[in-house]
Amino acid sequence: MNRHSSAPPSPAARFTAVPVPDGAAPLIRVAHLTKAYRGRPALADLTLDLPAGRIVGLMGSNGSGKTTLLKILAGLLSEYDGQVRVGEYVPGPQSKALVAFLPDADFLAPELKAEQAIAMFSRLFSDFDADRARELVEFFGLPKDRSLKEMSKGMGEKLRVSLIMARRASVYLLDEPISGVDPAARDVILSGVLQGFDPEALMVISTHLIADVEPIVDSVVFLKDGRLLLAGDADDLREAHGMSLDALFRKEYR
Repeated sequence: MNRHSSAPPSPAARFTAVPVPDGAAPLIRVAHLTKAYRGRPALADLTLDLPAGRIVGLMGSNGSGKTTLLKILAGLLSEYDGQVRVGEYVPGPQSKALVAFLPDADFLAPELKAEQAIAMFSRLFSDFDADRARELVEFFGLPKDRSLKEMSKGMGEKLRVSLIMARRASVYLLDEPISGVDPAARDVILSGVLQGFDPEALMVISTHLIADVEPIVDSVVFLKDGRLLLAGDADDLREAHGMSLDALFRKEYR
């Protein structure tokens, strides 16, 4: 049974995780979000707002609730308590048209080659830009004559990033896009993510590899045991605590 309310979150009840420009509505709004699996909480009374035009680092250790939050925002999990909006919509069919979601698991058939994957996404998504996807495939130097099962893990992740970032979405949700690949590949993947990124869109990057994403994020949200531990503008947090986000993460999660 879906227990979320159709009423919008009360402004007085929301915690603004990152600065929202005056007069602008948050693109993502979450109020008192709670989600449990078999009685064990994955998210607990989570409240935050995320505006357009930001790259947000969703940071936390494994099991902190990052993937659960992204799946709810992507419309893949519907049974929860609390209130969630993506744009004007409760996560579902209408909000999915606004969201490009990169899960932390493989979602392509292993026999697909790059051009075949591009053709498939062209059929599935009306906002998919095939030329943009081909540009990213070229940027990553991916082989066109190999299937996914013949590619390395890093190559496969680059192809998946190429497909997701070629959608003309309002919200990009990337779940651990650099996990499990070597440091050199991480840098290249993050560079590809930024290639042609719409400055008016919102990107949320889930990661526990803080040092790798710190140079590109505008804002951060730290989750711990399903709860909001810390959130705000990246520069403000560095100045307030006198340390890098990576050092702050290590301090808070040790």
